[in-house]
Amino acid sequence: MKLRIARDELLTGLQRVQGVVEKRNTMPILSNILLEAKADGVDILATDLEIGMRGLYKATVQEPGAVTLSARKLYEILKELRDGEIELTVGENNWAAIQAGKSHFKIMGLPSSDFPALPAIDREGLIPLTGAGLSELIRKTLFAAGDNDARYILNGLLVTLTTLEKKTMLRLVGTDGHRLAVAEQEVGVAPSKDAPKEIKAIIPKKAAFEMRRLLEEGDGEPLIGFTKNLMIFRKSGLLLTSRLMEGNYPNYQQVIPKDHDRRATVARLEMEGALRRVSVLSRDKTNAVKMTLSAGRMALFTSNPDFGEATEELPAQYTGEALTTGFNARYLLDVLGVIDGESVSLQLETPLSPCLVREVGNSGFICVVMPIKV
Repeated sequence: MKLRIARDELLTGLQRVQGVVEKRNTMPILSNILLEAKADGVDILATDLEIGMRGLYKATVQEPGAVTLSARKLYEILKELRDGEIELTVGENNWAAIQAGKSHFKIMGLPSSDFPALPAIDREGLIPLTGAGLSELIRKTLFAAGDNDARYILNGLLVTLTTLEKKTMLRLVGTDGHRLAVAEQEVGVAPSKDAPKEIKAIIPKKAAFEMRRLLEEGDGEPLIGFTKNLMIFRKSGLLLTSRLMEGNYPNYQQVIPKDHDRRATVARLEMEGALRRVSVLSRDKTNAVKMTLSAGRMALFTSNPDFGEATEELPAQYTGEALTTGFNARYLLDVLGVIDGESVSLQLETPLSPCLVREVGNSGFICVVMPIKV
C-alpha cells in the first residue's frame, strides 16, 4: 500500500474519528483506524462496535491496500507536521512509514483483516433533514441524558420521527431522572408515501454527540434512517452508524406538569449570573440553592457550614402565594445554558413538585427539573 495525501485532508479525517475510537483498550484493534487505499481515494474507518464512522478522502493512490494504525498516535504525529503532502507506505508485517518533508516516522500497525466489519447499509429509505434543526434539537436535549447511569436506557436519547401530510416532525427527549428535556421542530419535507408514519428509536448519547459534531461542520444537509437495530446518518460523503439501545424508555409525558398558576418569569441572563454567583458557596455534592418566589422578586440563597453563605435577589414577574423550594444549581444552569431567548418561565405547584421550565416564545422546548430538600 502506498499513497500521497495532503496533511490537512488526513488530519480532518482523523479529527472526525477521535470520538468514535475505543479508549478503554478492551480490544487493541478498536483503538486503531482502518485505512483502505483504493482508486478514488482513501477510506478512513473507526468503530467501537457500537458506533461506526466511514469517510472517503482525496489521495493519490500508487498501490492499493489496507492497514490499521493507532488513531491517537497518527493524529498526534499529524498535528505536529507542517502543511504539505504526506507519503504513507505500508511494508511487511504492517509497518507504516510516514514521510513529510524531512520528517520520517515508522509506526506499527495491525492487519486490516482483524478490523471489525461495519454493517452493510442500504441507501434507500433515508429521510432528508435540515442540519441546523437537528443540531439544535440535540443541543437542547443532550445535557439531560444520563452519563453512565445504572438505568442503561437513560444513557440515550429517545428519537421520534413523525411524518405528517407534507412535513417531517422530529422530537428528541433526554432524561437522567433528575431533569427532563423535550425539544421538537419541523426538520424537513415528508419522505416517500410508503414511509412509516412514526419511527421511535433510542440512540446512545455518544452517537448523538458525534452527529452534532459532524453537523457543526456545515456543508450539506444530512440524511437519517433507522432499521430494526441500527441508526444510519449520512452527510457530505460521511457515514455514521450506531446500534440502537434496547429497552423501554420511561413514560416521560407523566412527569411533565400541567400549567400552574404559580409562574415566575425572569430574565435568563440575570438568573444565570445570580445562580453562578450564589452556587460558589453551595455544598459540593448537591449544589443546593434555596429559591424563594414572592411578589415581584426571586431570592436565591446558599449556605455551607465550611465556607459561609450567599444571597442574591433579582426582579421576577410572579403572582401567587410566596413559595420556597430548592434545586441543584447545576441542573438549572444546564437548562439556562441551552435557552436562547431573553426570558425564561418557571412553573411550580408546591415546593416539592417538579418545576416546568419554558423558553418564553418557544413552544418547541420544555424542561422539567426535580426540586431537592434544602
